[in-house]
Amino acid sequence: MMLHYLLGRGESEPGFVARNIHWQISVNINGTITGVTPVGDEKTGHRVNKCPSMHNMNAGGRSHFMVESIQNAAFFFKEGTEETEKLKPRHEFFWNLIKEASEGEPRLEPLCRLYANTAEMDKMRSMLDEKKAKPTQWVQFTVGEFDPLSENTVLEWWRKWRQKDLAASKKTSKKAQPFDQMLCLLSGELIEPALTHDKVKGLAGVGGLGTGDVVAGFDKDAFQSYGLDKSKNAAMGEEVMTAYVSGLNNFLEESSRKLGNAKVTHWFDRTVPLEDDVLGFLDDPSDPNQQKQEAAAAKQRATALLEAIRTGKRPDLASNKYFALTLSGASGRVMVRDWMEGSFMELVDNIAAWFNDLQIVRRDDASSLAPEPKFLAVAGSMVRELKELMGPTVQHLWRVAIRNQPIPHAFLAQALHRFRVDITSGETPNHARMGLMKAYFIRKGDTQMAAYLNPDHPDAAYHCGRLMAVLSRLQYAALGDVGANVVQRYYIAASQTPALVFGRLMSNAKNHLNKLDGGLAHWYEGKIAEVMAQMGDSMPRTLDLERQSLFALGYYQQLAADRQVKANKEEKE
Repeated sequence: MMLHYLLGRGESEPGFVARNIHWQISVNINGTITGVTPVGDEKTGHRVNKCPSMHNMNAGGRSHFMVESIQNAAFFFKEGTEETEKLKPRHEFFWNLIKEASEGEPRLEPLCRLYANTAEMDKMRSMLDEKKAKPTQWVQFTVGEFDPLSENTVLEWWRKWRQKDLAASKKTSKKAQPFDQMLCLLSGELIEPALTHDKVKGLAGVGGLGTGDVVAGFDKDAFQSYGLDKSKNAAMGEEVMTAYVSGLNNFLEESSRKLGNAKVTHWFDRTVPLEDDVLGFLDDPSDPNQQKQEAAAAKQRATALLEAIRTGKRPDLASNKYFALTLSGASGRVMVRDWMEGSFMELVDNIAAWFNDLQIVRRDDASSLAPEPKFLAVAGSMVRELKELMGPTVQHLWRVAIRNQPIPHAFLAQALHRFRVDITSGETPNHARMGLMKAYFIRKGDTQMAAYLNPDHPDAAYHCGRLMAVLSRLQYAALGDVGANVVQRYYIAASQTPALVFGRLMSNAKNHLNKLDGGLAHWYEGKIAEVMAQMGDSMPRTLDLERQSLFALGYYQQLAADRQVKANKEEKE
């Protein structure tokens, strides 16, 4: 089913693929070099959707037609590269194909003159070296204003040559090929199955090979059944196979992001404008035009979009669907780690819920909310540095955000641990971390958990945290900065065994109250009494992990509220 949704998403003609071309080499009618020019973006190059792609490249000594890597087309290598002679057959094959094609398209003859001119070929390599071209980058050739990739006569020659070569390969094959006609797994039609599948590019950074990885590969006897050879074990016609591989390559190139040791990509049943792609709300946009829209909060944008769909203002999105795929590479094969699909409206609703659940009061201003965190900021809040983030963790969190699932207990434990480290070391609490802890309780059904301080929360653990914040402010009011304060010294113990620790803290509080003037001391006495009244008849003796997290949220929100009171007082004075 997943592969079915990839059909029609890319260049689907067999023998052609999309490539990112980095260099264009121009020659005149005499075969003389007139320019070596970088094209497109310095990193990604220029995307050309219809480039000839050679089959059976594993046979050795073959190259692609018209578009190749610099090392194969120009026989260009960095100094010190070994075994270049082994690649010479590919270089010769590339130019022999152009020579054959020039017999039917005379405008290609200047390229043949270029190849025959040793001095010009050396000049071409020198120019590539001066411009710091990389041997693995793709290059195309033009003759004046003539671009072979845009000329139908050249492309048609390639189609015919390819069909002849495929037919010749079948005749010379020594191994019998049973089941020449089979039902295609994707189209359901009777077809001649492709013996090998094209490779998926773009997974080199997540376990894949630089040369690409296959979705369906049967290169070992253990992978084959019923006497079927190679990819006949997953029978697909060549056109269908080309279509799904091309579609997947397009998505990995244009709309993928790295999450740990995997890449995720997504698409829609029908085209969605960039500004309405709600999955893009989770990340920092790379498009400058989209960055301007960040003035409107992601949650507000998602909510407005959801309302427009519900009220019928956006009928183009109402019946649309989304698809999200998580992939990595493993020993030359594509590993599917996750697959999600659903209605577009459900996706918008879930993304809005994600931002709503993460909302938390600002640590320095209880009258406003903290900025909405991007996805990786939330994932990174569970670790000291992003490089410590485990792949399965970030991928699971991705599913949590898209599917509106509960926050795993293990994620709460990690966030709480990092919060404790911040508190005991005197660091400023992290907004994304506090938002993640709050989202855990909301998704567990805690209807009393809010972004701001809730004096009426029913759990005593929450109010124990509030009391810790009040006592911390009291100590500062009485003694000023004393280095390791009451929080740094007692926070962890108080959050685990509050009844045991708060007895000592309350005794110290009396001494602190005696150092304050009457009005301020009276205010703190009233605040302590107000908080303790919410705890009921007795203070909890011990707190488990979840209630320790409630303690942390109570502490954080009370501290933010007290800072706002202080700010208002200073402003009034």
